[in-house]
Amino acid sequence: MRKKAGIIVFIFLLFAAESHAASESPDVIKTETVTIGVEQQYESVHPGGKSALALRFEAKEGWHLYASEETAPGGMNLKIRPAGPEHIIFGEAIFPESHSYFDKTLNLKLEVYSGEFTVYVPFTVAETSGGQQEVTVEVGIEGAVCSGIQCRVPRFGKISTLVKISSGATMEKAAFLVPVSVSTKGPVVSDDLVSYSVLMALLLAFVAGLSLNIMPCVWPVLPLIVMRIVEQSKESKGRSVAMGLVFCVGILLFFACLAGANIVLQVVYGTVLQWGGQFRNPGFVAGMVLLLVVLSLFMFGVFTITVPSSIASKSGTGRGFTGALGMGFLAAVLSTPCSFAILAAAFAWAQAQPLVLATLAIMVIGVGMAVPYAILTSMPGLLSRLPRGGRWMELFKQAIGFVLLVIAVKLIGALPEARLMSVLYFSVVLGFCVWMWGSWVSYGMKVSRKIVIRFIAVALAVLAGWSFLRAPADPAIAWEHYDAELIEKAKGEDRPVLIKFTADWCLSCQAAEKMVFSREDIVELIEEKGVLAVKADTTTKDLPATKALRDIYNEPGVPVSILFMPGEKESVRWRGILFADELKLYLEKLPSKN
Repeated sequence: MRKKAGIIVFIFLLFAAESHAASESPDVIKTETVTIGVEQQYESVHPGGKSALALRFEAKEGWHLYASEETAPGGMNLKIRPAGPEHIIFGEAIFPESHSYFDKTLNLKLEVYSGEFTVYVPFTVAETSGGQQEVTVEVGIEGAVCSGIQCRVPRFGKISTLVKISSGATMEKAAFLVPVSVSTKGPVVSDDLVSYSVLMALLLAFVAGLSLNIMPCVWPVLPLIVMRIVEQSKESKGRSVAMGLVFCVGILLFFACLAGANIVLQVVYGTVLQWGGQFRNPGFVAGMVLLLVVLSLFMFGVFTITVPSSIASKSGTGRGFTGALGMGFLAAVLSTPCSFAILAAAFAWAQAQPLVLATLAIMVIGVGMAVPYAILTSMPGLLSRLPRGGRWMELFKQAIGFVLLVIAVKLIGALPEARLMSVLYFSVVLGFCVWMWGSWVSYGMKVSRKIVIRFIAVALAVLAGWSFLRAPADPAIAWEHYDAELIEKAKGEDRPVLIKFTADWCLSCQAAEKMVFSREDIVELIEEKGVLAVKADTTTKDLPATKALRDIYNEPGVPVSILFMPGEKESVRWRGILFADELKLYLEKLPSKN
């Protein structure tokens, strides 16, 4: 049961192939994350004698290998595959004690190896091995090497060593002692054991594609798909089948893009795709949030997607086909980060295969996802059983708009704190622009007026996006937290003091931050003149800065910025956000710090 649970959560791992650098010595394997060496217990072994190989692992800091076959996600625990002549008989590998590691991504406690550790591979030389000879022994090594955010599956290959067999071997000086306790968490696996046959792997890929249709991540687009199928049921059989096939082509197009990216990454960069890794990119998550917001507005009827009649009359079915293609592509995009273990296993298998076979496996996943839609839309009997259109469809459509907003809120929680509020603010502005685009124009309105209104909507969205969605910069001014004693001490030393009274709920305060305190010239002057910059947070009424704003500085609210100049009894105060140039003039009057 634990093994199945481990496989199920394997989907959240990122895979990256990693090939080891060629080494002049066959007894050393080096990759970017781990180095493996081999050592023999005895210089030579006599027939009937027992010896062992010591595989010395050195994992880089922050990386680990899975120890237990029961808990390792996807069964990617460390495996040892020794091979040699028939008269070299291998025993069960002896693994070190593992330690517990809590994987935050999987939300699961795992047994792992990390740092420097040794795996021992005992072997016995058969009595019938003959006299003096030298034989080559190879050890294949498999397993995932993981950090807190990703897993790699290095192509370790085989590490080899030359075993000397001599009837006169004394076997007195052992290079190391083999531990008595045996751990079977990483068993020896014979070379003839194959994880998947090609046919089985392709079957798994197909089943994996089928499973994508029930993934939580695809739920946002399922209502749109259902509504599209309902609409298609009103069309002729030929058109219904054609639109269903185009929808399937949209799904396959996404997997074709994946296959192409896999080829480029392997050939050019020597790595592979990181499954679901796009959802770890804040920019991609923000884009998905905004897309869901726009889709919810579409559900609410704020705007509609139309094609000029001149184009529609020429293409006939172009609008429907284009929408079906895009919807299929979107369904595939949304489904990928939530794929279950069978998908991860099929995809991981594909990464280790030749490019042609890997491409076929990835496309088979897409076929598996597309098949249910192809069957549903090609069977008129099924479509005829769907409810007729009516008011229930409009209510259902609007209800789904709220579902999409809930999913958007869920996604936005994955954003870094520095970007979360910016995306929320921009979502509101984007919603306004979409409403402006769809509701401020009417069918009979002049074309020129439509163009002006929609140009303003687009310009406003672009301007807001540039303002809110820019990558957050590190704070340039080293603000000190409000401390009355610190301020008085600085004033007593004739040091200039700048106090910025602000609050988290104050939009004008955030505007002042962008328009004044983020200006490069202001930042440089504050640093050059040695100004004590104090951030006075008044978000809640119990904060010291809130009381000081009222009782000491007699100000009714924020934003307020106060500058104390050395030798001046009265402070300079600015209320609002348009004071950057005045602040600059005062700062330029100050002497530079020593």
